[in-house]
Amino acid sequence: MQVLSTDIADVKILIPDKFGDPRGYLSETWSVRGLEAAGIGCGFVQENHTLSNAAGTIRGLHYQIPPSAQDKLVRVLRGRMLDVAVDIRRDSPTFGRHVCVELSPENRKQLFVPVGFAHGFATQEANTEVLYKMSGYYSTEHERGILWSDPALGIEWGISEAEAVVNVRDAGFPRLSEAVDLFGC
Repeated sequence: MQVLSTDIADVKILIPDKFGDPRGYLSETWSVRGLEAAGIGCGFVQENHTLSNAAGTIRGLHYQIPPSAQDKLVRVLRGRMLDVAVDIRRDSPTFGRHVCVELSPENRKQLFVPVGFAHGFATQEANTEVLYKMSGYYSTEHERGILWSDPALGIEWGISEAEAVVNVRDAGFPRLSEAVDLFGC
């Protein structure tokens, strides 16, 4: 597995090796040993699979607070999307900064989003399917969010606010400056 650094050290891009023959291919998308070799020591306990029908669907920016905070490993099974991780650790030198990575089956990239980051994505094709593993169980009580279109974040989603397909809950999240349950001091 190839591990690429990003502009924020704790966020990693993982590209699994692919072994093919005339029948097709095999790719080991994650393993505990592979993650530990990359300096990622988390145990996944839950896996979610989403389907977004329309291109321009926005999901996020989501996170969970302790004791239900989650590391995530995200990949696309079908379609394409822009995956985003925003540093919401108040004591971090990269607080408020983000990493954006295009994920697709063709590029085989996966994004590792550690605890202390809000996560979201924008689909770039219709019928985009996403699979993500999490190190903590989902908890409605501990789920929080940041407004995906907060201008202070400066995220280039590749879609206008008017064209974005966003649910009511995500559209109602506070801006980063107004969020109260962030990480750190």
